[in-house]
Amino acid sequence: MDAVHIRGGNALFGETKIQGSKNAVLPVMAAALLIEDISIIENCPRISDVFRMQKLLEKIGCRVSRADRTLLIDARDVSKEMMEGESVTGMRSSLMLLGAMLGRFHEVTMEYPGGCVIGRRPIDIHLKALTRMGVDIEEKDGAFTARAGNLAGNVITLPFPSVGATENVILAAVMARGITVLQNAAREPEIVALCQFLCKSGAIIEGAGGCVILIEGGRKLHGTRFRVPADRIVAGTYLLATLGAGGHVFLREAPAMQMNCVIWLAREMGAEVMITREGITVMTDPVKKPVSCIRTEVYPGFPTDLQSPLMAVLSKAEGKSVIEEKIFEDRFRIAGELCKMGACIRTEGDMAGICGVENLRGCLVNAGELRGGAGLVIAGCMAQGETTVTGRHFIERGYEDICRDLQDLGINIVCG
Repeated sequence: MDAVHIRGGNALFGETKIQGSKNAVLPVMAAALLIEDISIIENCPRISDVFRMQKLLEKIGCRVSRADRTLLIDARDVSKEMMEGESVTGMRSSLMLLGAMLGRFHEVTMEYPGGCVIGRRPIDIHLKALTRMGVDIEEKDGAFTARAGNLAGNVITLPFPSVGATENVILAAVMARGITVLQNAAREPEIVALCQFLCKSGAIIEGAGGCVILIEGGRKLHGTRFRVPADRIVAGTYLLATLGAGGHVFLREAPAMQMNCVIWLAREMGAEVMITREGITVMTDPVKKPVSCIRTEVYPGFPTDLQSPLMAVLSKAEGKSVIEEKIFEDRFRIAGELCKMGACIRTEGDMAGICGVENLRGCLVNAGELRGGAGLVIAGCMAQGETTVTGRHFIERGYEDICRDLQDLGINIVCG
């Protein structure tokens, strides 16, 4: 059965190692297309989105091999195949191949990408940015073709600091003629990781992590070895699970410097959080303190990917909490499922009001999307009785083995 079963009532105790970052490894895999050589990617998480990206790379001629969590990508014999099929339409991150294929071949045809249903997530911002580099776009029958007879650097200002658009511009710009100045760029740590990989491969990029990035294009790239950083969203999920159920947990290799907003919030809610070079330690009783208002924002603000897990935690706080979702316009889908468990949540537009209840009741709920599924697993840990979360495949898009990790921390949870 495509489900997760949780019997609530246990606190979390022990240690878990945080996996490699989903949102860092996928653009790095796409960037390997730019390199007519072998790229070695270490600490690669074993998640379904990575497997899908691997299939896409193999479809266009890459030779990909895996040894545990190390991925070898040989992109010397890549061809201009159309990007289509379930691996494209079922995964938003397939859009990263747009910039990479333009950089390698100056042309790509692909179906519109998919992924979790959390709003419109239009790709216009990607396409308009690339047209500033000389790319022509032709759309037809659910697909589009992007061509650049003369891919050239330019000054590009994004209307919103989109992570995906920033990645696509960088991937195209490293192979373009001249210098690209990208303004209002996304500042996420995953952008920094992508630029570190490209610079290790011979690219010249300055300003990653800031709002202006300069890319000097046209340099031939070479193979390299790169280690994917730990996943700040997975670490944040397990931190929030500890807040919800209580406990004493060590998150080994959790990237604390990338989690300032989440750690601040946990402390505000009463948790004791200690940071060392090895990771993050969280000690807390089940959190009861509500949050007057928290707003999701681009990095370094509170991440939208942790909004659903936070909503689950706040469903048992003593008092009213408010969440304002400013990144995606349809990311409160978890609210209805939490209400089935006895939560009291009202949503209107981009606002959600959560009135904490004394107890949640285990029942049958559906994940629907990746982070909502993680939030429902947290709710199951907090609830009385057994919770069954269907749609486990959504969760597996970003969590290597959430059942194993939580079992190691003392939760009564099984997948199947």
